[in-house]
Amino acid sequence: MKFLFSFLLLLTYILVPAQTKLLKKLFPNDTTRHNSFLPVPALGYSQEAGFQVGLAGIFSFYNEIKNPVNKASTVFTNFIYSTKGQNRITLKSDIWTKGNAFHIIGDVRIARSLFDFYGLGNQTNFANKDKILQKQLRFGLEVEKEFFKNLYLGLGAEFDNQKFEDVEQGGIFSLNAPIDRNGGKAVFLKFTQFYDTRNNSIYPDRGVFVRSRVGYAPDFFGDNNFKGNHIDVDFRTYKKLSNKLILGFNVNLEKLNYANNVEAFYFQPQIGGDQMMRGYYLGRYRAPNLVATQAELRYRIIPRFGIVGFAGTGTVFNNKQFDAKYLKPNYGIGTRFFFDLEKALSLRIDYGFGEKPLGEKRISGFYVALGESF
Repeated sequence: MKFLFSFLLLLTYILVPAQTKLLKKLFPNDTTRHNSFLPVPALGYSQEAGFQVGLAGIFSFYNEIKNPVNKASTVFTNFIYSTKGQNRITLKSDIWTKGNAFHIIGDVRIARSLFDFYGLGNQTNFANKDKILQKQLRFGLEVEKEFFKNLYLGLGAEFDNQKFEDVEQGGIFSLNAPIDRNGGKAVFLKFTQFYDTRNNSIYPDRGVFVRSRVGYAPDFFGDNNFKGNHIDVDFRTYKKLSNKLILGFNVNLEKLNYANNVEAFYFQPQIGGDQMMRGYYLGRYRAPNLVATQAELRYRIIPRFGIVGFAGTGTVFNNKQFDAKYLKPNYGIGTRFFFDLEKALSLRIDYGFGEKPLGEKRISGFYVALGESF
């Protein structure tokens, strides 16, 4: 449960009359354009990380407050320590310059994480899970320019260095993992493009968003380091069905091609997490290709609160081995608390369900996070 304490803190501010002034300061009812910063303590639990404690913050601002066309920019950071050893420092930024002429995305991640490795492919067994230690340093930057109305083209670069150790010797990781089981590093040089007609980049109720990235990793480092390319496509569309009801639809496609014998299991697309295929343990299923889709109904009961229902399907597969019979189900419900009405910034709580593998209980997971899943 990510950032559960943040959620409880927000409820406390609402329910305790003595906190009225603080509530108005942190969560103003003002719907005019303004900049905001929200620091919150983080304490929670998730199936991947266990109990978590730390600090999170989100800064949202406009480079042109008086220009109604200028989109909101956000900077998000968190410092997390967990009982299952998923400790990380993250900084993400999504910046729009004046007139939305340029779009700049930054990402920094420093992590030391314990996670369960189940093997490769879309038919792994829970009984084979193997505890692995991962150390990661990643940073990336993408800069995109508007060349035509709503159409942006850009370039980017990303450095990713990952190292792995088998905590439980003799398991599936040691026996069946590829030759690069100890990890590796790569620099991806990217070409990016996106088309965006959404009326709001944070909580849209109409419009289309399409983003694609093509990244090439040259053989900079040799040895058992990755060389090849990575392609991903993210398609989203939104329709306002009534004043309070929004339908969102999302499709994700990913493909990893390697040009040497290094399969780079750590770069392979994975099912799960708090955004797509919610409920699946992130990394339970991984392979060079991914296809996944989801639809979400968002009902805004009152300006501060909303509920959602979502359903979808997806799978991972090896090259030229897609089979619709391996598509996995996904569905669930959630609630939203909007702490910034003007920008529609929200605290998201979701419970997702997945398939019931033979001899196992049904896959499920609980999530608390900032912002919408898509």
